[in-house]
Amino acid sequence: MPQEQSFTRNVIKKGVVGLVLGVIFVVVAKALAFPPVFQAMFFAYAMLGAAVFILLDAPPLKPVTGGKALIALVVFYAVLSVVYVGGASLWPQYDPEVEKGKIIKLLKAKRAKTELGKTEELLARTQVLSEKADAIMARLRNVGGTAMAMVPAGAGEANATRRRLAASGDLVALGEEQWELQECYNCHTIFGKKSKKRGPKLDNIGNLMTAEQLREKIVDPLSWMAEGFEKQFKKKKMPDKYRDLMEDSEIDALVVFLTTLKNPAVETPKPIKKK
Repeated sequence: MPQEQSFTRNVIKKGVVGLVLGVIFVVVAKALAFPPVFQAMFFAYAMLGAAVFILLDAPPLKPVTGGKALIALVVFYAVLSVVYVGGASLWPQYDPEVEKGKIIKLLKAKRAKTELGKTEELLARTQVLSEKADAIMARLRNVGGTAMAMVPAGAGEANATRRRLAASGDLVALGEEQWELQECYNCHTIFGKKSKKRGPKLDNIGNLMTAEQLREKIVDPLSWMAEGFEKQFKKKKMPDKYRDLMEDSEIDALVVFLTTLKNPAVETPKPIKKK
């Protein structure tokens, strides 16, 4: 009888401790903005721990033998399996498709920002430049009457080229965003930023490769090799996924950004044509 009373006191004592800890876990999880399902999971773990400590103080059961022992064993494992499987099904499950959907959603928002937003901005700036050019031409016509005859052939194309160059600053920014988004910094170093040094420094690549050559290297990494990186080239350290992962406009922007890297003070390995 005293032993039963002692066990009852332990049950109450440890049950209260488990309850208090569970409430603390829930409050902390809520303060850290954990989802409700995780808050419930932390509370359940606290109560499960309390139950384990309660069982450690439980009085020994009477020995069971024969058929009763077999039935008790089967029932025990059946209950344990139901609790384990049922409980596990309530917790958050890792679903690759869900994670894939999250990544697509993030990239979609990023792409919309880099493509739609920037494209609209470029179009607006081009429109402003075009209006300014038209205003200048109108003034020339008013001043000279036949000033249009003084405009050399190909001036329209030259103006269009200048408008594209005026917008190139935005294209460079888009290319730098692609550098970050595609995590090129994991293998290459620019501006002194640290990387895993699996690839060459690219601070002066704009003086060593043309835009066409840079694009060729991105879509087909085996087309060019950096001098001194023969081992990395043979092991195909640079992946060939970018031709499928990136759109043409994104590759163009990245190429434009790379062509601006012209710092001769940093030693960039000489590119060697392989194909």
